[in-house]
Order: sequence, then structure tokens, then C-alpha cells
Amino acid sequence: MADHQADELEQALRRAVRGDVSFDTASRALMTMDASNYRRVPDGVVAPRDADDVAAALAVCRERGVPVVARGAGTSIAGQATGLGVVLDFTRHMRGIVSLDPERRTAVVQPGVILDDLRTAAGAHGLTFGPDPSTHSRCTLGGMIGNNSCGSHSVAWGTTADNVHELDVLTYGGERVRAAQGLHDLPARLRDGIRSLAGHHLALLRTGFPELPRRISGYALDELLPEKNADLARALTGSEGTLGVVTEATVRLVEAPAARALAVLGYPDESAAAEAAHTLLPYGPLTVEGMAADLVAGASGLPKGGAWLFVEVGGATREEALSRAQEVARAAAEATTGHTVVADPAGQRALWRVREDASGTATRLRIPGRADDSEAWPGWEDCAVPPPRLGAYLRDFRALMAQHGLRGTPYGHFGDGCIHVRIDFDLLTEPGIRTFRAFSSDLADLVVTHGGSLSGEHGDGLARAELLPRVYGHEMVGLFSRFKDLWDPEGGLNPGVLARPQRLDQNLRFDPLPRRPVDVEFGYPHDKGDFSAAVRRCVGVAKCRNESVSGSGVMCPSYRVTGEEKHSTRGRARLLHEMLAGEVVQDGWRSEEVRDALDLCLSCKGCRSDCPVGVDMATYKAEFLHHHYEGRMRPAAHYSMGWLPVWLRAASRLRAAPAANALAGLPPLAALAKRMGGIAPQRDIPELAREPFTRWWRERVRAAARDAGGGSGSGPALGLPARLPGGVGRATAAPARPVYPDREAGRARTVVLWPDTFTNHLSPSVGRSAVAVLEAAGLRVVVPPGPVCCGLTWVSTGQLDRARAVMRRTLDVMAPALDAGLPVVGLEPSCTAALRTDLPELLGADPRAARLAESVSTFAQALEEYAPDWQPPKVDRPVVGQTHCHQHAVLGDAAERRLRERAGLTGALSGGCCGLAGNFGFEDGHYDVSVACAEEQLLPSVRAADPGTEILADGYSCRTQLTQLAGRKSRHLAEVLAERLR
Repeated sequence: MADHQADELEQALRRAVRGDVSFDTASRALMTMDASNYRRVPDGVVAPRDADDVAAALAVCRERGVPVVARGAGTSIAGQATGLGVVLDFTRHMRGIVSLDPERRTAVVQPGVILDDLRTAAGAHGLTFGPDPSTHSRCTLGGMIGNNSCGSHSVAWGTTADNVHELDVLTYGGERVRAAQGLHDLPARLRDGIRSLAGHHLALLRTGFPELPRRISGYALDELLPEKNADLARALTGSEGTLGVVTEATVRLVEAPAARALAVLGYPDESAAAEAAHTLLPYGPLTVEGMAADLVAGASGLPKGGAWLFVEVGGATREEALSRAQEVARAAAEATTGHTVVADPAGQRALWRVREDASGTATRLRIPGRADDSEAWPGWEDCAVPPPRLGAYLRDFRALMAQHGLRGTPYGHFGDGCIHVRIDFDLLTEPGIRTFRAFSSDLADLVVTHGGSLSGEHGDGLARAELLPRVYGHEMVGLFSRFKDLWDPEGGLNPGVLARPQRLDQNLRFDPLPRRPVDVEFGYPHDKGDFSAAVRRCVGVAKCRNESVSGSGVMCPSYRVTGEEKHSTRGRARLLHEMLAGEVVQDGWRSEEVRDALDLCLSCKGCRSDCPVGVDMATYKAEFLHHHYEGRMRPAAHYSMGWLPVWLRAASRLRAAPAANALAGLPPLAALAKRMGGIAPQRDIPELAREPFTRWWRERVRAAARDAGGGSGSGPALGLPARLPGGVGRATAAPARPVYPDREAGRARTVVLWPDTFTNHLSPSVGRSAVAVLEAAGLRVVVPPGPVCCGLTWVSTGQLDRARAVMRRTLDVMAPALDAGLPVVGLEPSCTAALRTDLPELLGADPRAARLAESVSTFAQALEEYAPDWQPPKVDRPVVGQTHCHQHAVLGDAAERRLRERAGLTGALSGGCCGLAGNFGFEDGHYDVSVACAEEQLLPSVRAADPGTEILADGYSCRTQLTQLAGRKSRHLAEVLAERLR
């Protein structure tokens, strides 16, 4: 569309629609893709407020011949939610539950309602909505109706079509239609047309569709048969937005079991599991899900086997559910290699999380012996066959992949004969795309041979509609086109999908990406050093769009605050993709759209662990900021907080802490300093420690040396072979290179305590406490002889050249310790995580970087590994507080949880993010988002805590946030344990 036409369309929509109208670059870029292999660029986006807005938007577009695509959460896997013309985004406003009738077991919902919101509302009455795809925490009812979604419980409760009662629909031509059973309420044109189409082809409609529970492909014209009372709501469900736009739906609810239990059955291989699945259906399971070892290798809690069936059953009581699960396990025992029955809800959730993340994890195939991952893609994501034929079909399917030189990891709804799979198609080269097309054609024939459907859940979209004649024949596909023309004679709704489809190898999302690796700073070891491949990791499953924290999860705090797609991990990845493509976002690394989207990224690294495909937006943000500001003036905060280690070190050398603290306490001077430093005016400037940790340590070493008769103690602050009381080495004249004790020297294990910037200059009591605890545990503590820094503050502000210089100096200082094989103990989670990840990814060519990363452990990990028999002092106190984001995402907190338990510290720490996140919460313009993040879990938990509850936060940022927002003092775990030692 020409610029002047787009401008005119935008103005016309703004005049007609009360909702949001967005034609800016970022809004268009965010809607180019869904969770499929496809990409189509829209002209603009409209977020309607009600059905009248939808009608007005359709009228404006109809007058100008502009296509319209209705979109929910954008998790479609076949490309049907990609944009052309105007995208109607129903996730912003039309997301209400209009009514819920527990007596009739129905609910009236708007199309943007998130499935889990409906399930929560229904759950208050012991009801639920049966279909539950793995994206249930973010997918919308409108999208489910468009695709006829199913989910893992369809063996019990069917597809979305089985649970839709009535639909309110607007056609592209402006007709308002109430779709239900019978045709009497339809406009005469539609009523007569449907009767003619069905009446003249009764035999074909009765015999032309395969009989299986998961037949989603094509239009469900058999629902128009007279014996089905012309169920128009069912016929429209699964039409992928090509016939009308749903503005309201009346859906059926089902009774939810009071209790559930899960039988996990192990089988020798995938085929054995597939052949057994349908034999379990007579036991009335709620689910029969299957997956093989190549998808879930390493997952805990699974019984012995090469493949597994997850069989969930319900009951009125926990005991009844458990008994039914045990009955299933006994019935399957002859064919299984082992089984596990889980009735504990938390244990079931942990196992189901493995299954729900599969659509993302299957996108990256692990190859033994290789550090990087092989990319795998949807496209043949959900074929379905009659359940008794699934085992034979899977064998033939694996053989076909091998014939084409492809690999994939099938999993999915074995009880319904439906499998999901991501295949390592090469969609970047012409030969690879030819293979993709040839395989697709051959697989369609294979599915037909087994009496199946091209789609068993996600619809045809752009991925499979071209091949519908192979399943249904040309006569039936001709009826599909007639049905489309009847509803949408102008072809304005989602063109190229289902009827008159585009080729399946058109519109591929990879087409505009650069074919050569982009020049970048980080190593991206899991993506072969290719930034484009790193960005391609995001396949759009949108777990980052969850609107509440799940358990201890973190991702994505800024999205949960703003609710805007551009502030989700997926949204940012989409903008980076479009930046690399250069078609919509045309300014490359200088793009203001990408900068603005990344501005509210907290660099929490939650996506690195919580995203099923391991997108690491914190790293991508640092990379972008490096290039964006290269050769240009940076924001003031990059100089004030990015260079924080330098300023703090200078203050320490000058003994200026008392003066700096006094000046910061004067409001006019503090305000001026904050304004000059780009710091939020609402923030207090943290107080500097009068005695940094390293100065305390040097004095301690000198004192120990004097006590031992060693003179002035002018040597390095490092442990030396001669053993002194308190675990401190003898101080002697400094050698050219510091001498570290051998790894196993003496009886005590020597560990290097990392004096990070925050511990050293802002919270030295943490360092002193850690020394006391480590020594009490029998460890010998040493400290590096000179300044060391992980470079985090420069990394987070994208000053990567400087970060590398700092890291190289650190490696020089640490070289003797690395040569001695000494473990390094970190106290500040963000700095420890930077040593584990950022340092080796920026200095990949320096072998010392990998050695340092491998040697680093957290405080609790060090105690567990190097002093396994030590018993911590008993604190016996409940706890609240914050698990640091980087601890969760990079380091893991299992050792911390075990140490707390051994010390009698009971209770769980908050998930999510404290919101301060290093420099983020201090930067001007971020205060409100920072506070909102803290209000999600952390602050409410602290306010609700009983008196005497210990408030724990190992991260300096988390402790600062609690002090400044809640007025509550929190402590590092080392401080709590050290207090009890005394």
C-alpha cells in the first residue's frame, strides 16, 4: 500500500473507531508473525473496544478493498494469524467474560478472553472449559474458535467445536450473524446459499470426511447436514477467520474433577507407547499424552523407558483419583518398562510443565558432542490419524523423515492419534526449501494413506491448505471455495488461507533475513555465533505473555506491568527480527523502535531459563545498545551507573565515603546529582560503606600476620601456604605474581571469595559474614590481590568494549588462582551470573574465561560442594524475600533452598522480579515500572509476613528495593547464618 493510501486509511479508521489505531512502524512489525514459519506485513493494527468498533473497522476496510485479519494471542502455528491489510487485535480491550451461568454450564465471552481467565472464573463453580492447549495461560477464546483448538484433555472433553454453543459473527460485508444450530436466524442470502450448497451435495458431505477425533483440516461442511440440524456454530469453528469475525461466543462448560492423579507410563520406545495409547481409552482418562526420550532427556521424575505416556484421571476425592491412576498403571503393566503415579498437585504440575514447554523445546534439537543447537521448525506440527493406527503411522513418519534427511522429535496427543513435531527443515536456502516442499507433499500422501487429517489441532493456515486436495479431492475443495465465497464474496477476510491458498513455501519468515552472520560482540555459542540465529530462537509460543508469575518463574516482568506486546520477550525478538530484515524497521542498529522496546527490558535474564527455547533478551539488549550508541553520546545513566565500579573505587581510594554520604543527604545537592546522572528523582542515593570489604580484609591479614610474628604484613591479601589461625595465609613480601596454595594444600579446601563491587563498596557486611561462615565450615578463604570486576554494569548498558577491557584485567589478576584450580565463590548473584555467562561469551577466544566461568559457584553451592558435612547453625525462623532473577535464570537456587532448609529457615521466597534490577530501577523514567514489578509478589509478601520473619535477599538490588519501597531491612543468607555463629 502506498504511503498516502496508508495515511488515508489510518485517518479514516481513527474517525470511525473508538479503540486503538496504530500504523506506526513498531506496531506493524509486532504483527508480522505468529508462532509459525510465516510472515506477512500488515498496513496497520486496530484494537476494537466492542462489536460496533469491529463493524466500523470492517466498513472502512471494505470501502477501500483492504484485507482484515482477526488475531488473538498470535500463537497460531500454521500462519493464519499473520497480518495483511489491517489486523484486528482482540487482546487489548475485548477480553471480558460477559456472563457465566453455572446452572446451564455456559459462559458468554468476548474473543480476547484468555483461556485461563475463563477457567479461573468457571473454577469457582467447579467447572472448566474443556479444551486446553499448552498455551492456555495466554491464548484467547477467539483464537481457539478460529483454529478449533483442542489441547491435552480432548479425549475427555473434545475440541473447541464440541464446546461452542453460539457465535456472534460479523461478515466482511457488514452482516451480523448469530450462528447456532439451524439456519432460521440467518440473513436470507446466507440461509438460501447454505441450504443449496449442502442440499445438492449430501452424499459427498456424508462420505468425504475422514472419521477420527482430531479432524481439523478444511471447513467442517459436514456440520451442515440435516441430521446434525445444520450446526452453523460448529461449521464456523475452525474457519481461521476467513468467513467472519467472532465478536462474542457462548461456550459450554464441563464439570472439573475435584481431584486428579497422573500415571506416567514408561515404554521401550515411541512406537510401543503409540500402540498402547488407544488401549487405555476404555478407562476413561482425561488425557493420554505421549513423548519420547529425544524430547525430554534429563527430565526428572520419569520412570525408566525410552518413551512415556502421561495418563491423567479424575475422581471425586484424591483417593479415588489415585486408585483410578493405579488401575491404569496395572492395566498397562505388561507393556510398560516402569510407571510412576503422582497425586500431589505440585508434582503433577512439574511433570506437565515438561509437556507444555515441548512446543518450544522441540524447536532446538540437541546434538551430542556439539555446543550449539540445531534449529527445528513447525509446518507439520499436528497431523492426526485414527488412534489405533498411530504406531504404524509414526514408524512410517520416522522413515519418511530419514528418507529426506530430516530429524524431528514427535510428541503430543497419542490418545487422539495426533502428534506434534518440529523438524530441522533448512528454510534459509533454496535446496532446503525444495526439500521442505517435497517432504510436505509426501507426508500429505502418507497421512491420507493412514486415513488421517493434515491438521489435528492448529488448522491449515498457510502451512497446509495448499495440500487439501490430496485429502479431500478437488470436488470437496471446490465446495470449500463456494462456502468461502458465500460468506466473503469480496475475499477480504484472511486471504490466502484455506480457500484459494497461497503456496506453502511462500511468505516464509526467514526470506528477508541476512544470509551471512551479522558482525556482533557476543559469541552466541549456542547459535554458531550468528545473531540472526539467536533472534530466530523466538518461535512465538509466547510464554513471555503470561500475565502472572508461575511458581518461581521470572519472565517477563515488564510485559506483566504494561500488557504491551512490545514489552514482551517475543515482541522484542520480533522487532529485532524486523530490524535484521530491514523492510519494516529500516534503521538497523539505529532503530528507535527497537531501542524503545528494549528500554523497559530489565535485563533480568528470566527468559534465558523460562523461555522454552532459551531466548536471552538481556544479552540481545546489551548487543543492541553497544551498536546503537557506537560513536554517539549515551544517556547519562550509562556514564553514572555503567561506570559505577570506577566511581566507587575512586571514592574508596580517596576515603571519600563520609563526605559523599553527607552530600547525598542534602536534598538540593542530591537532586542535582540525580538529574546529572540520569537517576530517577524518586530514588535515594545508596550510602557508601566507610570501610570497603577489601580494606577490612587487608587489615585482617595484617593483623593475623602480626599475631603470628610476621611483621608489618605488607604482602598481598591472599592466602599463602603457611597456615595461620582463622584460615588466613601468612602475609609476606609481595611476589611478582601472587602465590596461591595448591588446590588440595593442607587439610582445608581453599576458596577464592569474589569481592564484587556491590559487596565491596556498598554492602561489606555480606563479605565479612561470608568469610565467617566459610571458615566455620572448615574452608580456607583467600581474596584476589587486586581489583577484580565481572564487567556487569558495562554489559547491561551496552558498553561492551569497556566491559571486555575490564574482564581481561580481571582474568590477569585471577590467572594464578585459575592455574591453581581454586574454586571461586560469588556472593552477589548478578555478578556471579555475569562471570558464568557474559564473561565467556564476550571473551570466548581467551581460554581463561571458560576456566573462570567453570570455577564459579554461589555461596550455598560452595558450602554444599566443598564442606558437605558441615551443619549450619539453626535459625528456626520463617522467611520471605526475593530469589534474585539471575540466580533463578543462570545459577539455580536449589543449593540455597537446601541450605535454608538445613538451617531451619522455612517458607519460599518470591518469584518474579524485585523491579530494581541493577541500574534499571534507578534510571529516570523507569520508577513506576520498577515499583509495579515489586508490587507483584515481593512487597505484598513482606507486608503480610508475621513479626520475626526473616527477610532474605542475596541480591544487593533486591535489598535496596525493599529498603527504599518497604522501609524494611533484608539480609543476605550469609549474614543470617553468621549472626547465629556468634
